Amino acid sequence: MCGLAGLFTPAADSPRLHDRALLKRMTDAIAHRGPDEEGFHLEPHVALGHRRLSIIDLATGQQPLFNEDGTVAVVFNGEIYNHRELAAELAACGHALRTRSDTEVIVHAWEQWGADCVRRFRGMFAFALWDRRQRTLFMARDRLGVKPLFWTQLADGTVAFGSELKCLTLLPGFDATRCDYAVEDYFAFGYIPDPRTIYRSAHKLAPAHTLTWRVGDREPRISAYWDLRFEPDERIDAQDAARQLRERLTEAVRIRMVAEVPLGAFLSGGVDSSVVVATMAGLSAQPVKTCSIGFDVAAFDESRYAQQVAQRYRTDHQTEVVGADQPELIDRLAGLFDEPFADSSALPTWRVCQLARQRVTVALSGDGGDETFGGYRRYRLHLMEERLRSALPAGLRRAVFGPLGRWYPKLDWLPRPLRARTTLQALARDPVEAYFHSVSVLRDEERQAMYSPEFRRRLGGYNAIEVFRRHAANAPTDQPLSLVQYLDCKTYLPGDINTKVDRASMAHSLEVREPLMDHELVEWAATLPQRLRATPAQGKILLKAAYADALPHELLHRPKMGFAVPLATWFRQGLQPVAGAGEMLAGTVAGGTARAFYDEHRSGRRDRSAALWLLGAMSRFEGSLSS
Repeated sequence: MCGLAGLFTPAADSPRLHDRALLKRMTDAIAHRGPDEEGFHLEPHVALGHRRLSIIDLATGQQPLFNEDGTVAVVFNGEIYNHRELAAELAACGHALRTRSDTEVIVHAWEQWGADCVRRFRGMFAFALWDRRQRTLFMARDRLGVKPLFWTQLADGTVAFGSELKCLTLLPGFDATRCDYAVEDYFAFGYIPDPRTIYRSAHKLAPAHTLTWRVGDREPRISAYWDLRFEPDERIDAQDAARQLRERLTEAVRIRMVAEVPLGAFLSGGVDSSVVVATMAGLSAQPVKTCSIGFDVAAFDESRYAQQVAQRYRTDHQTEVVGADQPELIDRLAGLFDEPFADSSALPTWRVCQLARQRVTVALSGDGGDETFGGYRRYRLHLMEERLRSALPAGLRRAVFGPLGRWYPKLDWLPRPLRARTTLQALARDPVEAYFHSVSVLRDEERQAMYSPEFRRRLGGYNAIEVFRRHAANAPTDQPLSLVQYLDCKTYLPGDINTKVDRASMAHSLEVREPLMDHELVEWAATLPQRLRATPAQGKILLKAAYADALPHELLHRPKMGFAVPLATWFRQGLQPVAGAGEMLAGTVAGGTARAFYDEHRSGRRDRSAALWLLGAMSRFEGSLSS
């Protein structure tokens, strides 16, 4: 795992050399991503920089890496798991490979297949490639957005790119004007979905996209090279599907266990990480090194389930308990993401990465299992609501349930299926609106009430639901479960889960690999009928059935907890998330909002923990810029 940065001049009449010192400052800003080595290449039009975390081919995998005659250069972050097969195929085509690294496969694959090379890669990747003969900069990001890539164009025409936003924000002339639409997205989702960033001038290259910019072109060509197709095969037998799943998942784990450095796994006590660890144990002659995070609030602590799996598979296991008394880490997280990010599980993720890095350089995780196999509770609730919505015409639902939902009192303390207001509001909406409403950290009416009049004017009617609308319009399915899985794979998975794990792991120079996000496994899972993914009564149906003999029944069938953090308790115990929020967010949030939320929460009238963390993360981000 590594970090990359670079500069590019697209103007044909400006073949100048870029400033090497500036390029080094960009790579120094992400030195944590690659503490082992650094490398640079500068020539007219382009400058490439790299920081390396050595995992494979320790002796000869330095970057930037070139083809035989030095006309194609690449800087790369990630892993190509099928690089050996590709290397053999490329050698048969006449290419001369001089290293064993997966990075070298990229330059020769570009020569052989051009932009279509990315379709051949199985792995997690973000890379930038320069072809001198074609005078072309080519960048790509993996299918599910495991690895990040940011870019911007400065006022003088220079294009800059890097693995983290901090590579760009340090540049002289970078336009740090906030993007109001991104702020609205953040207060709805708790993160900023691709391709936006918090800055109007900076962009994320979206997952499964490439960017091609030729010298002389005024703008780049950005295009998608992959999409997730949901084509359920109703003929598949459950027993045969379970067998195929174990075979495919075992292969996905096996190819991710190849490393020339110590390797281990996260073990949360949930189904997904437990399945990964059980599979690793069957493939390893040595005890698997595992680590877990527990919480000081018993209702949120899954460590005893992790311990059960560790004992069953005789792993070399470590556990650490996380509490609320860590204000320094909470402040540090603000600078970790370079933009507002409000998933509170970033805190234990940072800790578990820190714990893992004490013994390993590579760790496998269970991330992606919920999106791939239908594990979220919200999927089951959505299916329940869809049954009710489909029974009545849309006009009648809006006319009857809309007013009832506005009139009915808000009862946050009840389980969601018993909150009549939430259910009534959901029934009045179409499927996309309803799912957006269910995943929003702050609902539409809450955001509008919180925003200052000035900020509402700047938004000009924009609503974050447009993110979902855009993806839903391209969705290859309208089947209720497949649609919301598709929306999550386009937004929540890359924007929240993968962002959190990438920044937290790279902060500790730890590489994390996710077998449940193997794109071939994900494509196969999308062919499963809904009855094997989730129903209103149960989620992850096939995954649990396939591993019924490998994991404790109690673990497989207990209520899903996720990597949740006991924020509500911590805030009532005195955690102060919003100090100075009023000043930091002036112009966006109406005065007194943060204090009102805090008072409501401390009094027990409302659970405002998610909103408080949202405001706190935003104010800490603003504070980190002004400090």
